[in-house]
Amino acid sequence: MTQPVTYEPGAADGDARTGVMTTPHGTVATPAFMAVGTRASIKTLDTEDMDRLGAQILLANTYHLMLRPGEDVVAHLGGLHGFMAWEGPILTDSGGYQVLSLHPKISEETLVFKSTYDGSRVELTPERSVAVQEALGADIAMVLDVPVNLPVDYDVAEKAMYQTLRWAERSKAAKTRADRALFGIVQGGADPTLRQISARETANIGFPGFGIGGLAVGETAVERAVAIAATVPELPESGVRYVMGLGDTEGILDAVALGVDLFDCVLPTRLARHGKALSRDGDFSIRRVEWIFDDRPIESGCECVTCRRYSRAYLRHLRLTKERTADRLLTIHNLAYTYRLMRDIRSAIETGSFEALRGEIVGRRG
Repeated sequence: MTQPVTYEPGAADGDARTGVMTTPHGTVATPAFMAVGTRASIKTLDTEDMDRLGAQILLANTYHLMLRPGEDVVAHLGGLHGFMAWEGPILTDSGGYQVLSLHPKISEETLVFKSTYDGSRVELTPERSVAVQEALGADIAMVLDVPVNLPVDYDVAEKAMYQTLRWAERSKAAKTRADRALFGIVQGGADPTLRQISARETANIGFPGFGIGGLAVGETAVERAVAIAATVPELPESGVRYVMGLGDTEGILDAVALGVDLFDCVLPTRLARHGKALSRDGDFSIRRVEWIFDDRPIESGCECVTCRRYSRAYLRHLRLTKERTADRLLTIHNLAYTYRLMRDIRSAIETGSFEALRGEIVGRRG
């Protein structure tokens, strides 16, 4: 059977690689970053903004959308593509990570938790998660996994890893849409042996792509690198490698160096709403008093509308007076910065200069 999502490797520079992921709604040049549209919306922006920013693919949240407005509503309105008025690819997460913060009751069969909206009792099984995501119409759905916060005891990580494998098999068996893809998820905490086992067994189940889950949840950069380094060699060359929840500059560079293709994170948009700007010369708060008379843009050379038109002094004023425009303009810049980082990474890999780019960026940021 032809897979609805495929990956074609391109250039390589060490373990870093480029490639093209083909989906029912278009292609994605990798390494790539997905902005997070939790409730089918990138906070403070719309899909025309995302088009102008050059977004290739967006992520939406299964947990929130199944509760509000409900997958039936989204399906009735043309799925997420029609609902959001976004023509490009969409990936939906399975809901497991969001449920983790609600301290669910976990059994072999299901997750049971209280809705954050009305406190009602909600159950989420691997089969239910797949059904919701297929109704939402995402190009890529994720299996329901059992994530754990780090640090964690070995036996806890091992138990969650094996349950995630069993749930991956159930998720694949529950898949009904041949025109949509399902990705597996690798777990195992920070332990390299568990990561190897999980990656190998998830690959054996058979998926066109693989989320590397359970990271960016409290581990050190070294622990994260060890976990990724143990995972990637066990995955097929033709599979997409996706570190879930990772979006800081240094973290992306480290993971790309280990062969990762895809990322998502709320960091660029969340930091913007807290008044923090991303920059090659180091991230900074726009609230700082030193910007009061500063007529420079956030970042010299940035082509986003925020940097083309507005000064640090003006953005500081908007932030201090709590104008919502500040959130919007900083979000535009932070996403533009992140997408430019990914383009520069792809270009550097193609020219064999990735490590030079990595060293230059890390050195400038201190």
